[in-house]
Amino acid sequence: MKKSIYKFLAKLNKIVLPSYTKKRLDLAKASKLQLAIIGWRAWVTKRAID
Repeated sequence: MKKSIYKFLAKLNKIVLPSYTKKRLDLAKASKLQLAIIGWRAWVTKRAID
């Protein structure tokens, strides 16, 4: 059950949040908000895969 919630969140993130890898964002020049979004997406994706 818990894993299905994270899978849903991962799909929602893909639709709603911007993809910075497609925009070729340099992590050294990223703002705090952009880094937070990257961290959130990575955390949810990790939980959905495990």
